[in-house]
Amino acid sequence: MGDTGQLTSKAAEFYDEFFVPALFGEWAPRVVAAADLRPGMRVLDVACGTGVATVEAHAAVSPGGTVVGVDLNPGMLAVARRKSDEVEWLLGAAKALPFGSASFDAVLSQFGLMFFSERKAALAEMWRVLRPGGRLVVAVWGPLEATPGYAGMVSLLSRLFGAPIADLLRSPYSLGDPELLTLFLRSAETAEPQVQSVAGEARFPSIRAWVECDVRGWTLADKLGDAELELLVAEAEKELDGFVASDGSVTFDHPALVATATKAS
Repeated sequence: MGDTGQLTSKAAEFYDEFFVPALFGEWAPRVVAAADLRPGMRVLDVACGTGVATVEAHAAVSPGGTVVGVDLNPGMLAVARRKSDEVEWLLGAAKALPFGSASFDAVLSQFGLMFFSERKAALAEMWRVLRPGGRLVVAVWGPLEATPGYAGMVSLLSRLFGAPIADLLRSPYSLGDPELLTLFLRSAETAEPQVQSVAGEARFPSIRAWVECDVRGWTLADKLGDAELELLVAEAEKELDGFVASDGSVTFDHPALVATATKAS
């Protein structure tokens, strides 16, 4: 995650066990495919989190390739390190990457850019360490209004706990406008970006599991106590039951924007 999306070690464990399959797992193959990786390449994953895209990238560049995962969150990296001892895992900030210019054949960032406090500087750094002919791939969540489950959850949080808490859950969708993302990438002096809206789906075992994921392992981590969590579960089961299937599971549309830019040779 980015530098404003810090999680404790316990929250990072929860994030990896529950949130990765619910939201992030389907995107790693898509982001890696967009990077057009091949065996022997050297790849950087910025804001790698618990390593879901990093490990996928390593498989794509093997044999002979190398992958580095960088994140500012020690808890996330502790979980990531258990997934692979063949990836180089580094603690570091996206705005000051500890690599020389033109060090990587591809640079990825999956769902981290929204949380960076200095987004333009981070993008400039990603572009700097990319080799000529290399590809930058950045994925961000689509607009909140196209993500009905979380639009409903944000509204519910606002009613129950006020705008500051609701805004924490709104923040992952802050770059969801394709035109805004394109203009932002251009302002960071990347090559002409291609931004594609890609359909996705959120999947949780139940309303309770969904709420617990948000409160224990994502943007609301440590912001609501047990009593507030139980209130949120009770209200969500009433107000968000339209997303619940007959078996109790929850699904709703959860699109993303995938931006690519290729550095001139």
